[in-house]
Amino acid sequence: MTETTSKYADFEGLRERAVALRREGLSRLLEGEPAPEWTKRPRAKDDVRAKARELRLQGMTYDQIQVELGCSKSSISLWVRDLPKPERKRTREESSAIGRRGWEATLQRRDAERRAAQQKAANEIGAMTDRELFLLGVGLYWAEGSKSKPYRTQERVTFVNSDPGMIEVFLAWLRLLGVTGERLRFHVHIHETADIAAAEQYWIALTGADPAAFGKTSLKRHSPKTNRKNIGDDYRGCLSVRVLKGADLYRRVEGSWCGIVGAAKRADQSNRT
Repeated sequence: MTETTSKYADFEGLRERAVALRREGLSRLLEGEPAPEWTKRPRAKDDVRAKARELRLQGMTYDQIQVELGCSKSSISLWVRDLPKPERKRTREESSAIGRRGWEATLQRRDAERRAAQQKAANEIGAMTDRELFLLGVGLYWAEGSKSKPYRTQERVTFVNSDPGMIEVFLAWLRLLGVTGERLRFHVHIHETADIAAAEQYWIALTGADPAAFGKTSLKRHSPKTNRKNIGDDYRGCLSVRVLKGADLYRRVEGSWCGIVGAAKRADQSNRT
């Protein structure tokens, strides 16, 4: 037997062994030999796919299946494209109405998924230490607060934001640093066409501050042709929070931010190596 014949015989022997293992579900490496059904892991959407095919065979359109199952039409198309198309039995207006209901079902499903993901992330935060709150507050202020410029030295602590959560975190951070309510001044900034009184009462309630600590509300004026997007009952403008005698606090924040940047660079360098 030649060397080539010997190698071929060895290969055939290995192939027969691989096929045997494949049939037992112990190998996935051999092409052309499908894995046994019991080795296949079920996918999350297998049941939905089977139901979609069943509904399609009953004569339902993509829009109707979407309303029924709440899945996207692109997925439905992929699942049932080999099945016969149902005969059209409705007007264009009826089809459009079904399509709208299907899209609404998709939006509701996406909204539920979004809220579930948000709640899961919120639950993962858990308790926050004073150090974590301090570092968060420094980053928050340096991103959204007023800062001194080379052309205008102005060491003041002023924070402006429309997000109630941002304001609450900022006030919690100030209390952590020992800033009392007597050193705080507030101003509401809002469009002149909004419900100004309601906005003022909202920010007073959120901050728990003495109404006397609120200065005159600043109104943003615009022409009648201005097309505002920030309208509705949940629009309350922005709140400005200013710390009196805040130069020392500003310098501490600026120095802490420099420390955070340096620490981040060192950590990044360590992660790269």
